[in-house]
Amino acid sequence: MDEQPSGPHRGPLRTVDVARESGYSLQQVRDLERLGVIPPAARSGNGYRSYAPVHVRALRAYRGLAVAVGPVEARRMLPELWTATLTEAASAVGALHVRLAREREEALRAQQALEAVRAEADTAGIERDGDAMTITELAGALGVRPSTLRFWEQEGLLAPERVTSLRARRYGPSDIGAARIVAALRSAGYGVPAVRELLGTLHRPAGLEETRRVLRARLDRIAVRTVALIRAGSDVAAVVTTGREPPTGTGPTDVV
Repeated sequence: MDEQPSGPHRGPLRTVDVARESGYSLQQVRDLERLGVIPPAARSGNGYRSYAPVHVRALRAYRGLAVAVGPVEARRMLPELWTATLTEAASAVGALHVRLAREREEALRAQQALEAVRAEADTAGIERDGDAMTITELAGALGVRPSTLRFWEQEGLLAPERVTSLRARRYGPSDIGAARIVAALRSAGYGVPAVRELLGTLHRPAGLEETRRVLRARLDRIAVRTVALIRAGSDVAAVVTTGREPPTGTGPTDVV
């Protein structure tokens, strides 16, 4: 049983009230509670659910995190946050900000690499050994596994030089730039065939402009996700601190 008799009321919120204030349907509110995405509702003696404003904040937190990191990860993360300490919750949300910042930085570097495509012909053959990277170094710079770079090579997206008697891979500046573009396009959701097609047209005006458009759209999407995460962080803090003693610190607490 979910609903108390309708009509004007004060105090505890009904499922319908929470649904109206959060923008979710009645069934979605029940499902998200069952999954632990929002804290459990109180139950009256006759079995009716009784919610509080904190449940509305919890649903808003879920909406923001779902935009920022996807609904699957948001559903996994939130049940842990509701029982976490304030420090643990702040650390978890902070890690998401770091991830988005890294995605933005990589998209910006991909943009820079894209613009360097124009000058590639002028700088061909002038690459210095100090500018090159090993597969391990490049994988670390991109935040992917070396096996991912090998896969991209197998799919024709990258063509590093092979050096030494062990045929080790060597990525020069142009290879590094291509890898950054591939990483950004893959993160934007482009499949291998689409990435291969875009890379093949980079030296043509139409292909260059299309890839520019894709990378601009990726940066715009990261901005939307970042704003959603900022909003979600406020709601997460409200839920985590509800009913708890405020944290104590050793530093100054007053701002003059």
